Amino acid sequence: MSHKICKTRRSLLKAGMMMALTGGLSARSAFAAFEQGKPTARGLAFYNLHTGESLKTDYWVEGAYLSDALADINHILRDYRNDQVLPIEPRLLDLLHGLRNTLDTTRPIQIISGYRSPATNALLAAHSDGVAKGSLHMQAKAIDLHVEGVPLNDLRRAAIALNGGGVGYYPKSNFVHVDIGRVRTW
Repeated sequence: MSHKICKTRRSLLKAGMMMALTGGLSARSAFAAFEQGKPTARGLAFYNLHTGESLKTDYWVEGAYLSDALADINHILRDYRNDQVLPIEPRLLDLLHGLRNTLDTTRPIQIISGYRSPATNALLAAHSDGVAKGSLHMQAKAIDLHVEGVPLNDLRRAAIALNGGGVGYYPKSNFVHVDIGRVRTW
């Protein structure tokens, strides 16, 4: 895909998101406009703040998810405390791809927390009121993230506009939670 085409799609999605934020278009319609552009590849870049690992990969090409790329993503989003891996839901990856395009950035998604094993989640929940006992992190359907150079509130607004699931805002801890559960905010 050429850089010019990519920029055009990003501009279209960005314009749609701005209309959605101002009430001129539903967020779901804006995301659908991006999907109708029929990109031939979807890629993501990650940086795990806890392990120092980086990954840049196309995970979907010409209508198919790539198993090797998904395995690499599962690994970088693993529970770093015990190295347990659970396959990340592809819909979460698609939501993250839409989020990066909405923000018009190629910077890596900085991972605060991806998959969490039940043991890790219980440990964190015992020490913090902000950790849900039934967290979608345990089902590999959530990520806590930030993107360098993107104001946290802009990241939050873009995630909300995509209308793809839950969005939590944690400015004191400098991250946004995104999941593919029911649409809600906190």
